[in-house]
Amino acid sequence: MITQYGVLPYRPDGKGGFEYLLITSKERGRWVIPKGNPIPHLLNRESAAREAFEEAGIEGPIAIAPFGTYGYDKRKRSDAPAAAMVTIYPLLVTREAADWPERNERKRKWFSAAEAAEQVDEPQLKDLMLEFTGVTEGPYPRASLVVMGVNRFSWGYRMLRFIRAIMPKEDRFFDMFERHAQILVAGADAMGRMFSGEEGIAESCRHIHAHENAADDVTRDVLVAVRRSFITPFDRSAITALTSAMDDSLDEMWQTAKAITLYEVDRFEPQMKEMSALASEAARLVLEAVPLMRNIGRNAGRLHEITEAIVHLEGKADELHDSGLKALYREYGVAKPMAFFVGREVYSHVERVLDRLEDVADEIQGIVIDHA
Repeated sequence: MITQYGVLPYRPDGKGGFEYLLITSKERGRWVIPKGNPIPHLLNRESAAREAFEEAGIEGPIAIAPFGTYGYDKRKRSDAPAAAMVTIYPLLVTREAADWPERNERKRKWFSAAEAAEQVDEPQLKDLMLEFTGVTEGPYPRASLVVMGVNRFSWGYRMLRFIRAIMPKEDRFFDMFERHAQILVAGADAMGRMFSGEEGIAESCRHIHAHENAADDVTRDVLVAVRRSFITPFDRSAITALTSAMDDSLDEMWQTAKAITLYEVDRFEPQMKEMSALASEAARLVLEAVPLMRNIGRNAGRLHEITEAIVHLEGKADELHDSGLKALYREYGVAKPMAFFVGREVYSHVERVLDRLEDVADEIQGIVIDHA
């Protein structure tokens, strides 16, 4: 799984809506948003802002919190496609440079929101463009050391590296938590598409495996950061427990996919589908909760509501598990015992996904209690 960060470059259209700036891709010349791989020593949003200047020559205030994520298959002429996930930060364009690093390799153009959504290929990106209503809350800084003229970038980058070296690293932990939560949602959604039949089982399993591997990478990064950082936003054991709980949730999704492949399951009971939908809902609540942990004192009430909602979803999943097993036994228990055994195994795996998501909620609630 390739991790990338990008911007949604926008400006008011004078009619109560927005226009979006798109650029052409290098390889195929299709319309895309500015995006790229993480840049060492930069925060996620700073990497996105830097890519916006390099690829499109644009700058302006960029939101601290991401607006959403979308997935796509990154294709190059010489290589097989690779799954990529892009985290998007809204960027209000206030300047368009006459010269920028990739000026001769790309075109840039403003589109209305509806036109921009028609131009891009990725369905999730289309939806995000049509859903965007602007940034009305929270910090919205200009990354002055990241987005700057071509000739000044090398000095600014060296200065930023120096600042990063002497500053506490709390922001990096929150970036990693948010990245982990985004992968959690992507994995739950892939599992949901498999159970609902929206996507083939083999393809869904491939996506879940990629998300599970990406989560392992984030977990390793967090554990290394815990060992190396002098200052952490929470107790080190709480950080380790939270990231381990999220990683365990992805592991259970992958175990579910492996069991379905092993037993060659090709149809799913209604309760299984409902349970997988609850997993996606719980994962989205985790994604909502993680950015709020940057200011626990202000957001303690909402964080408590979110963790309670996740616990409630896990309870509903338990009820679906029990009713599903009963229905499965009535249908297959005597006549087809192997079918009952396989169904029970799938039910158990999906239930454990919800259990692990409840563990994430418990870890978040523990941090809130300690720090509110």
